[in-house]
Amino acid sequence: MIDNMIRSNRLSDILIGMCKLERGLWLFFLILAAGSLGALDFNSDAYGNLSDFYRIDDNAGLTAFPVLRIPMGGMAEGMGTAFAALAEDLTFIEWNPAGSSRLEFTEVGFFHNNWIADTKLESIVFASRIEHLGYAAGIKWLYLPFSEYNMYGNRVSKGYYSEGVVTLNVSYNFLAGYYFSGISVGANLKGAFRFMPDYSSADDRGNNEGSVLRSSGRSQSAIMAMMDLGALVQFNVFKKYNAREKNTSAALVIRNLGPKAKGEPLPTSLTAALAYKPVRPVTVAFDYTLPVNMQQFDLSEKPSWAAGFNVDITEFLSMRAGLLGRYGGYRVTIGSAVDLGKIALEMNYSLDLLTQFTPLNRISLGARINLGDQGRQELSSRVDTLYLTGLDAYNQGNMLQARTNWEEALRLNPRFDPAKEALSLIQNSSSLDDRIMQMQSLDDYKW
Repeated sequence: MIDNMIRSNRLSDILIGMCKLERGLWLFFLILAAGSLGALDFNSDAYGNLSDFYRIDDNAGLTAFPVLRIPMGGMAEGMGTAFAALAEDLTFIEWNPAGSSRLEFTEVGFFHNNWIADTKLESIVFASRIEHLGYAAGIKWLYLPFSEYNMYGNRVSKGYYSEGVVTLNVSYNFLAGYYFSGISVGANLKGAFRFMPDYSSADDRGNNEGSVLRSSGRSQSAIMAMMDLGALVQFNVFKKYNAREKNTSAALVIRNLGPKAKGEPLPTSLTAALAYKPVRPVTVAFDYTLPVNMQQFDLSEKPSWAAGFNVDITEFLSMRAGLLGRYGGYRVTIGSAVDLGKIALEMNYSLDLLTQFTPLNRISLGARINLGDQGRQELSSRVDTLYLTGLDAYNQGNMLQARTNWEEALRLNPRFDPAKEALSLIQNSSSLDDRIMQMQSLDDYKW
């Protein structure tokens, strides 16, 4: 009965927290939208006014595979895609391939993103880590219905236009220790495909004749391989709270590096990122991205930036928001997550200020399933216990017992620096005792 009451109270807290969060998020969103748009109204001419105000990038839309630029969802999208320096959950696979070597848990995630109009995006990601080696795999699929009508209004062709990406990831954390978190480097090997349904022919005047051209869609379809490279480092800056985790991280990432597809360049980009946690529940992040047209540099898009923050309101409830700034417009995103231990549920809402204001546009949903930490927390606790037990034995003068405990701690975790320092202390103390005994022996001999 007590257990049921506890579960009931927790569920009530969750529901109350989500209601308060929803009101707060919408208030935050309205403030951002009002501040960004000023006196602009969403009337029939709003799209054109906003386009003139922001000035569209002349080089936008020249790259292939738009699926590579649409976020799958999760924390990364909720923070406005300012995620390269965080890479805290399995959505790292899109923003920094070095993130898998720092994952706390093995996870599998499912994401659905309701993008523009009838465009949908489905994603599945699995990520895990063995000591300092991380690995992951993911599939992302973009699709929208395709229908073609002839000049008489009869449908002559239908199907789905679709794009997809399959990603394999590996990363490793070098030089990590108790005081230095190491340098993580990683790589993604990606294969992308584009499928276009067959379409019909047209006469010299452009009138649709209604006869579908066999294999016409194949000429517009494409398959391409590419890769991502990333580096990530963590350290402390003005840290005012006690925790082993570092409060600052920096990253460098190059994404979608590869040859052109059907004459079109890939959306290659270079990103520099920084994330900071001033207090334990608050995280802020900033990314600066430089698009690079690998085929013709002067046709590269203008740089963009992203800023976001995440606040852990309780152990199970967090809220996040982000702003993506691009030449030609801004995108505002708000979101929240409920972590129930074995499963975490996430929802984001995005508004591109160059599109119409529709309350149910661009919603993404996600679920992450926690498959455990491969015993890392238990191992860490065991190492801590051995170290503290060794300190107690050392204070009591039992050097043999202290050495045994610290050597066992190092056997379990060779990068546990405090145990190395403690063993060095015993070694130095033993050397000093031997030196004193040697000097006393020499004095006795002279006497």
